[in-house]
Amino acid sequence: MCGIFGYLNYLVKRDRRFIADILMNGLHRLEYRGYDSSGIAFDGDNIEENNNNKRACIVVRQKGKVEELEHAVKSLENIDWNGEFSIHVGIAHTRWATHGEPSAVNSHPQRSDEQNQFVCVHNGIITNYKDIKQFLINRNYIFESETDTEVVIKLVKYLYDKHKNENIGFQKLIEMACSQLEGAFALLFKSVHYPGQLCATRRGSPMVIGVKCADAFGSNHIPVMFSKADSEITDNLRGVFSPPLLITDQATTDLTVAGNDRSIEYYFASDASAIIEHTNQVIFMEDDDLAVVNNGTLTIHRAQHEVSGQSTIREIIELKIELQQIMKGNYKYFMQKEIFEQPESVVNTMRGRVNFNTKKVVLGGIKDYINEIRRCRRLILIACGTSYHSAVATRQLLEELSELPVMVELASDFLDRNTPVFRDDVCMFISQSGETADTILALRYCKQRGALILGFTNTVGSSISRESHCGIHINAGPEIGVASTKAYTSQFLALVLFGLVLSEDSISKEARRNDIIDGLQKLPELIKEVLNCDKQIRDFAENLYEKSSLLVMGRGFNFATCLEGALKVKELTYMHSEGILAGELKHGPLAMVDDTMPIVMIIMDDPVKTKCMNAYSQVLARGGQPVLICNDDDEELIKIAPRYITVPRTVDCLQGILCVVPMQLLSFHIAVLRGYDVDCPRNLAKSVTVA
Repeated sequence: MCGIFGYLNYLVKRDRRFIADILMNGLHRLEYRGYDSSGIAFDGDNIEENNNNKRACIVVRQKGKVEELEHAVKSLENIDWNGEFSIHVGIAHTRWATHGEPSAVNSHPQRSDEQNQFVCVHNGIITNYKDIKQFLINRNYIFESETDTEVVIKLVKYLYDKHKNENIGFQKLIEMACSQLEGAFALLFKSVHYPGQLCATRRGSPMVIGVKCADAFGSNHIPVMFSKADSEITDNLRGVFSPPLLITDQATTDLTVAGNDRSIEYYFASDASAIIEHTNQVIFMEDDDLAVVNNGTLTIHRAQHEVSGQSTIREIIELKIELQQIMKGNYKYFMQKEIFEQPESVVNTMRGRVNFNTKKVVLGGIKDYINEIRRCRRLILIACGTSYHSAVATRQLLEELSELPVMVELASDFLDRNTPVFRDDVCMFISQSGETADTILALRYCKQRGALILGFTNTVGSSISRESHCGIHINAGPEIGVASTKAYTSQFLALVLFGLVLSEDSISKEARRNDIIDGLQKLPELIKEVLNCDKQIRDFAENLYEKSSLLVMGRGFNFATCLEGALKVKELTYMHSEGILAGELKHGPLAMVDDTMPIVMIIMDDPVKTKCMNAYSQVLARGGQPVLICNDDDEELIKIAPRYITVPRTVDCLQGILCVVPMQLLSFHIAVLRGYDVDCPRNLAKSVTVA
């Protein structure tokens, strides 16, 4: 999804070139999220008014990559790049088009007028923007873009013009504007009328604040200032939109520094990966928080308590991510690096959780709820995309180990059907980012109906991790490539661990559990063996990259591998690709098979091998020439197959982790051979924060 980055320095001297560079670098760190245009806003020279603190705002927007924006910024004329600022606010953005095609005018920052009096950057969708836009058009506001974001910043300008004689503050102004917005958003605001101030808010889209200062903080948390509705405020908007306009109870609740040095720097971003090189001290904003920096002081405001027991503080958290984790290292692409990191990422998922000597598995995040989970009516696994495939991959094992009905649902369809959910259900929500919009909406739907909520995410502080009753962090490490690889195998593994914990009180399943745990111990080395086939897989890619379609077939534990492998091909190569359950071959898909159709078949030496071999025979009879993915010790199959990729044998329920790696590599190599951007496939975003 769109990437937001903001930087504010207070009593820290920075020249304009440094500020522009830090904003650009922040955008580079967010490029992996997917985007089609970008923009930046920073201070120009002083405005010739009585108040000399006001500076003009320079906005540069560009379609295409951040490199093109950098070139446009460097091409600006009459800019003193050596000019120093002790206090400065800059904001930047990478846009993934939702309203309006990719273009400079539709890029962010969006502005209130030609003088750039107010500018903002936005991640998400404003669902009631048409109503607000018509309201403003009726008052002679002229719009230059097709975006929903321009409505927000023009609404801010409208409210400022309405209340400026009252010396309205920036915080109150943004509160008033945001109270009228519906939808999902993260917003950063900057204004020439409020120099040195920055406002940030979020609802359904992520926002994290990094803090860097010379002295230690006076506290490890910030108290929240709760606002109240002002019944005396009247406005033409009242009656048109239902949310109340807000004012704030003033109080001295802010981020304090223990020493005498008040110099401080703030970093605002959609993702901590853009902040970690500057500071590891961060604050995760919650929905409807409004963060305000004024005179170097950070305060957090929100409406009066909406939920009993709502948190009244925001903790300063120390991130454990290291910069080298988000760098490419010796690899040309992030995705390539992440594929080859999987031997380490699966170890990180198991670290501290699996004792291979005692055959015990401990998941601290759910230990207080495990008895309640065992007593549930059914398990409902809800996710989107790759995360959904990890649920499909482990459904059979969860049914076997828990002896409970297990439903696997696509979050969007689950919501569309208004699926019945009961108090004795356990609903499990799987999301790499923890910010997937459909999955979060489904979570809230289930939570309102009293179900127990488990979250499986890769992002500490994400919405799903905070809103779940309990959960499991998959510990895959930062994943920059838009097409998920190591997060998929770690999600797969985390769900297997969950099943093992669920069945630990069953004596009849002890032998099965021990076999799986033995398989887990060998898994990292087996993945390394599969990765050694990289050159062979590239050779297959050279025969496939000019084709227009690819079928991937399998069944049993590897049906999910077919779905995930086909998705990777679609995401990266833009080829048509289908994951087909081999048992359904005769019910339609067989019509596509001939001697020109590329096919990959996954046939493991497991209980469904005979059935898979029947499908293989049917494909051969129609002239198909499939590439097989099979076990390296299956001599019978290797002898009859002219083209094959072998993977080591492991426990049947873990075989999907090994089988998906060749499909990841195959899609990667086809995309490279086609000359596509592997890390940022067109039209896709890393964190899908709009429904």
